[in-house]
Amino acid sequence: MRVGQDGFAVRVSVRGYETDSQGHLNGSVYLQYAEHARWSMLEAAGIRQGDLLAKGVGPVVLETTVRYLRELRAGDETEVSCAFVWGAGKTFRIEQEVRRVADGVVAARVTAVGGLMDLEARKLVGGPAEYFRAMAGEPEVLGV
Repeated sequence: MRVGQDGFAVRVSVRGYETDSQGHLNGSVYLQYAEHARWSMLEAAGIRQGDLLAKGVGPVVLETTVRYLRELRAGDETEVSCAFVWGAGKTFRIEQEVRRVADGVVAARVTAVGGLMDLEARKLVGGPAEYFRAMAGEPEVLGV
């Protein structure tokens, strides 16, 4: 995992069992890599899943788009970036790239709309960036 001037990214190796019958990384696994990067970013900021649950909130994904650009195969080393784009409402965007380390080729772009849900009321909370800022030991990792 790295946090630097280029933003946050985590490395993931493509495992053989994650590939499809053509030997390509299965489409659903890109979503798993993106989710792994999001949780890794929260942890790098000092927020664990248990911390969120203790506050009675949890992040939710409302919409996801994956743009597949190049294939990945077993053994490829990838770097999955993650950036939160904060707005004024109850939702925020998450922009991610899955990049092959060997040549820097972007294999996929994942964009999502997320929110922070009040787990008791089952509704999105307003100002999710403020919740994350208050909980994070290193809020700059999240851009808040």
